Amino acid sequence: MKHSIKLAVASLAVLTLTACSSGSPSGGAAEESGAANGALDKITVGVIPIVDTAPIWLGDKQGFFADEGLDLEIETATGGSAIVPGIQSGSYDFAFSNFISVMVANDKGLDMKFVANGISTTGDTKSDVGSVIVKGDSKITSPKDLAGKKVSVNNLSNIGDTTIKSIVKADGGDPSSVEFVEVPFPDAPAALENGIVDAAWILEPFQSVALDSGAKMLSANFAEFDPELDVAGYFTSTEYAEKNPEVTEKFTRAMNKSLDYAQENPDAVRDIVGTYTKIDDAGRAEMVLPRFRSEFNREAAQKLGDAAQSFGTLSKPVDLDKLLP
Repeated sequence: MKHSIKLAVASLAVLTLTACSSGSPSGGAAEESGAANGALDKITVGVIPIVDTAPIWLGDKQGFFADEGLDLEIETATGGSAIVPGIQSGSYDFAFSNFISVMVANDKGLDMKFVANGISTTGDTKSDVGSVIVKGDSKITSPKDLAGKKVSVNNLSNIGDTTIKSIVKADGGDPSSVEFVEVPFPDAPAALENGIVDAAWILEPFQSVALDSGAKMLSANFAEFDPELDVAGYFTSTEYAEKNPEVTEKFTRAMNKSLDYAQENPDAVRDIVGTYTKIDDAGRAEMVLPRFRSEFNREAAQKLGDAAQSFGTLSKPVDLDKLLP
């Protein structure tokens, strides 16, 4: 059974479903006119089809967006690299991304802001949505042992290496000596098994597969960095939010309802994930779900921004007043 799970998720051959596939991207054209004539305001939201985005699919199914007068079109992207440019170009009105990616965008002069939370760490250092894993017989037993070792992350200079460097430093190790290697999550277990890397940072559902196959968890880096860390959320450009305040407020309300519903209905989360990914029943049953909550934790976000700046990922302090609602 474990092998079937591995085959099902190894490529993350995700179904590129959309909630309203017949339409074209709104291109930021959701003007404040829909409500006036009784029509729905059309919005396009760019997401990566992973477990983390289950709430928006659930919210669409439950009618939360339609209840707010929104005609939601979900567009899937194969990776995070297309998300920020999609907002910048107007292909998406809103999009999902991790906090560091949006912080980096703002650091480079793009005005982006979060309008709804996405996922947060479980806060459990023994069971979280992601972790640093090592081989079952590895002599690496604590974060400080990662000093001088090769560690895979899906993207360099992002939330993975930022939190890992932080926990290495907190454990008394030298974070500057860790050699980070960019490896996609589906390929990380093989890279670890074949000795290409000494440790791998990996998220669900690949985490469960790797642990079932004999790897062991070294550190739940999100939870250890801060048990209240918000990892990713839904954002837009400051320009769009200012031009479309009512649509933005509607989206935030619908998204918050969706997050609350997902947190209260974990079985529904596991079921909906099966409609837009090819993660099989066994894989969905095993994976650790993130915490879905509507409120942001500003202290943890500040801590994350400070860490990113200290390691050179950001050139200046993060401005939470611009970043968060």
